[in-house]
Amino acid sequence: MAEPLVLGIETSCDETGVGIVRGTTLLANVIASSMEEHARYGGVVPEVAARAHLEAMTPTLTAALDQAGVTLDELDAVAVTAGPGLAGALMVGVGAAKALAVATGKPLYGVNHLVGHVGADVLRSDGSEIELPTVALLVSGGHTSLLLVRDLVGDVELLGETIDDAAGEAFDKVARLLGLPYPGGPQIDKAAADGDPTAIRFPRGLTLPKDMAAHRYDFSFSGLKTAVARWVERRRNEGREVPVADVAASFREAVVDVLVTKALNACRDTGVDRLLLGGGVVANARLRAVATERCAAAGVELRIPPFDLCTDNGAMIAAVGARLVAEGHAPSDLGIAADSTLPVTTVQV
Repeated sequence: MAEPLVLGIETSCDETGVGIVRGTTLLANVIASSMEEHARYGGVVPEVAARAHLEAMTPTLTAALDQAGVTLDELDAVAVTAGPGLAGALMVGVGAAKALAVATGKPLYGVNHLVGHVGADVLRSDGSEIELPTVALLVSGGHTSLLLVRDLVGDVELLGETIDDAAGEAFDKVARLLGLPYPGGPQIDKAAADGDPTAIRFPRGLTLPKDMAAHRYDFSFSGLKTAVARWVERRRNEGREVPVADVAASFREAVVDVLVTKALNACRDTGVDRLLLGGGVVANARLRAVATERCAAAGVELRIPPFDLCTDNGAMIAAVGARLVAEGHAPSDLGIAADSTLPVTTVQV
């Protein structure tokens, strides 16, 4: 089946996403976010997220079908994020996908959320697709991972990942320190626009020679977060005003420097001159700018999926599902369970 019509469901965190693709053509991408509900708590509350998914699933599904102009009967398959993510949130999506598969008689494909972010790149409107293998840097609120993708649905290797806070978590926590609202990423980006990224030299986690030997491709942002907290605390104890713009810009620069440096190290070490960025933090203006500049200098092709496909969405899950169908992979069993710690090497469950 060259261009299967696949519906994808994504509920790994706080976005209820339903997308529909035909092969590599995007037909619908509808997202219902519960971010405002979590803002009062300063972060995602798993129970609140699961409840929001339950309430949003039917209207989001209906909107996606209307946007694509197709019916459930026309689908060739249903794909769903089976992990990793918040257990309760994942269970809502997996349950909904199973119900659709049983009701329509369509095959079910349980897909890895992280691989979905790589799959989003195949949905470009210009029809171009990155050559494989590629190094992929995925940066979001819950994940910071460096992958070597030799085959989208058959060979994905984890090179490194965060050993404590993900980059998105660090943005949220530093934003809270500076009195900025949740979510922290956009707020830090906004504040940093008027700041000096060289004003404060914050530490670059796991980049010392001893760290690079054991954690060359791993990330750590907990120490950076603590350094920012101590700097701000010391400033306030001295009775001096905290230069929010400079702190935001300097913090952002430290995060971006580590992300891009380790990604380009991976490209050089593996001999792969292609880098794909994915995940919600890719919306960060400085990350995109530095990656563009440094990849060009290093002779590395940089790929960034369409902006609206960088955050969690059902279309990227549908894209991976469509590739699985097109290549003749057997469907997942209806007994599949949500797996909050699903390893990235498992593309399909």
